[in-house]
Amino acid sequence: MPLWHVYHPVDAYSAEQKRRFAADVTAYYTRVGLPKFYVVTLFHEVPESSFLVGGEPTDNTVRIVVEHIARHLTDPEMRKKGTELLNRLLAPHTLDRGLHCEFHVDETPRDLWMIDGMWPPPSRSGAEELWARENRPVAY
Repeated sequence: MPLWHVYHPVDAYSAEQKRRFAADVTAYYTRVGLPKFYVVTLFHEVPESSFLVGGEPTDNTVRIVVEHIARHLTDPEMRKKGTELLNRLLAPHTLDRGLHCEFHVDETPRDLWMIDGMWPPPSRSGAEELWARENRPVAY
């Protein structure tokens, strides 16, 4: 499961902009076979007085924390390419809109994750394909 926390200034994104942002994030992962429902994007509005960078209030910074659970990249070159792809995905929603953007990715061990009381199926398995087709967790 990719879980995205997008910390942003108040009113930086309209409801429609959030929807498009989340749709782009979701498409990024479904292209590699992850079920759509794995992708969770949370938007956290932070008032300028509570969003400090270098000890100073900011009203133009977006800070994103991405938690990868369903897939992990182990090859250093693939990690670099994956991070660069995420940067390109973010640009229309941040840099191209004049917002400063910083992000990082954490990888949580897969064996510390359950959905509706079930262990997710193995990566790229027939059961995971079933979950993707059904867009929900089903017994396998």
